[in-house]
Amino acid sequence: MKTITVDTPEATMKLGRAIASHLKPADLILLDGDLGAGKTTFTKGLAAGLGIKRNVKSPTFTIIREYQDGRLPLYHMDAYRLDDGSGDELGLDEYFNGDGVNVVEWSKFVANELPDNYLRIVFKRNDDLEDNARTLTFDPHGNHFATILKESIDEDGK
Repeated sequence: MKTITVDTPEATMKLGRAIASHLKPADLILLDGDLGAGKTTFTKGLAAGLGIKRNVKSPTFTIIREYQDGRLPLYHMDAYRLDDGSGDELGLDEYFNGDGVNVVEWSKFVANELPDNYLRIVFKRNDDLEDNARTLTFDPHGNHFATILKESIDEDGK
């Protein structure tokens, strides 16, 4: 695991861009944390790193937003409204085994649908520091994601 503190939305996006260059089809990134903690901001950086030009918006009400215009497709999912365990009805395994990068916010609501290998990032607001300060904890599951962390984020978290 690796923990990094960022103090601006731009720094959060920079981490997303850095990780994006190492991603391949069917990669899965889980983003967990409170509302407003930076999950969609991180995804905007990830999308930019994949070469996606469209504005990335939270998929809270649509559940899944697809972005096809980058180096790889991006499938941005928000499982917050699936607290009844209805994730199996969405065909998530087709996305997870597909041609794009998958980002799932609020992953605990689809825990039974997740494959074994993924990168989980937990976002925590640091209200005792600055307004925009966030602590991100990276938890790689599988060698591929451990390597991505080593190659994309240096020891200083940049």
